[in-house]
Amino acid sequence: MDPTTAIARFDRVRADTELLAAPLSPEDQTVQSMADVSPTKWHRAHVTWFFETFVLAENEAGFAPFQDQYWFLFNSYYEQVGPRYARPMRGVISRPGAHEVGDYRRNVDNRVRDLLDRVDEGTFAKLAPTIELGFHHEQQHQELLLMDIKHVLSLNPLQPAYAGRPAEGDGSDRLGWVDIDGGLVEIGSDGGGFCFDNELPRHQQWLEPYRLADRLITNGEWLEFIADGGYLRPELWLSDGWARVNAEAWKAPFYWREADGVWFEHTLHGTTPLDLSLPVCHLSHYEADAYATWAGKRLPTEAEWEHAARSYEVSGNLADRDSFHPRAAGPATGGLRQLFGDCWEWTSSAYLPYPGFHPAAGAIGEYNGKFMSNQMVLRGGCALTPPGHTRASYRNFFPPGARWPVTGLRLADDGGGA
Repeated sequence: MDPTTAIARFDRVRADTELLAAPLSPEDQTVQSMADVSPTKWHRAHVTWFFETFVLAENEAGFAPFQDQYWFLFNSYYEQVGPRYARPMRGVISRPGAHEVGDYRRNVDNRVRDLLDRVDEGTFAKLAPTIELGFHHEQQHQELLLMDIKHVLSLNPLQPAYAGRPAEGDGSDRLGWVDIDGGLVEIGSDGGGFCFDNELPRHQQWLEPYRLADRLITNGEWLEFIADGGYLRPELWLSDGWARVNAEAWKAPFYWREADGVWFEHTLHGTTPLDLSLPVCHLSHYEADAYATWAGKRLPTEAEWEHAARSYEVSGNLADRDSFHPRAAGPATGGLRQLFGDCWEWTSSAYLPYPGFHPAAGAIGEYNGKFMSNQMVLRGGCALTPPGHTRASYRNFFPPGARWPVTGLRLADDGGGA
């Protein structure tokens, strides 16, 4: 990457964020519907703060922040940068408004472009990894922006749509299985392109032979789980999961509701009758694990998933701007379908450091490493993930009770299973 390429990519990533925010009113962009959700304007401001803090602050001549208090308001979790405003309270900040955040973005955009226009070769070489990280960081927040506004709009009794239209289902085909050889395999980024620090170092791991389901579990299959008392049977659930089922009265996936015997699902294109052929989504890890137990199977480990995925092209239903929702698997191919896109896939693996992992020095090292506790790994990407932002080694992670991300499941079992 050279400065000219960096400016072009910077403009493209920054424009994509504004395109995603465009259907939303200033009022939409201010709402925080729960502690895990951030207002749209906060996402727009935070990714701008990232470039201002980690690119401009140490490299712009005569640097001064756009607004002193923005560093307090829009820092997310970087303790070494300074204090920050409490995450659960982001929705009470009515000022700056969405338009003022736009002014902030334009100011920082112009300054970053000017810096890249003027920077010498040696300085750019030092800056390039941080700028690249900034691109992928903003893409993460593009996905989060959509997940978060979906929850915001789901609470509005007018049932407003964000954008898009329902995808047409193609019927649910029979679940197939793909046998995968085990052995001593290599896991982690191969260094062929960008990766986050949590994808390193590449290391060896032994896998026994195993099988993966050839597609994700569907809404129709999940209804069978519900009809068989899936949410009422403690023997299917991990202890913490069963406690959550009872404490929060879980009876179905997060955005499902039943009216007069008909199931509906809230989506970014509105609330529509449940399409049985589409992948079930917005499941917690607890629900995914309970379903696997009910089916007599298990969830794959992250190493199993990655080893299998390396044989496939990184393509699929990513950044779906037509339906903003997972789509049906399509015809069987004899191989694995829906590996990339549609739904993030829960694994059975806790989010832990790889052998030999060391976070980077300074505040940028807080990006991933300090979250390696009480989280589970997901793989693959979803219908809201920007193209170019996922790969076989990508490790996403959420707490096991999280239901608002676009999360689904793929079954696994040991080789030779019935």
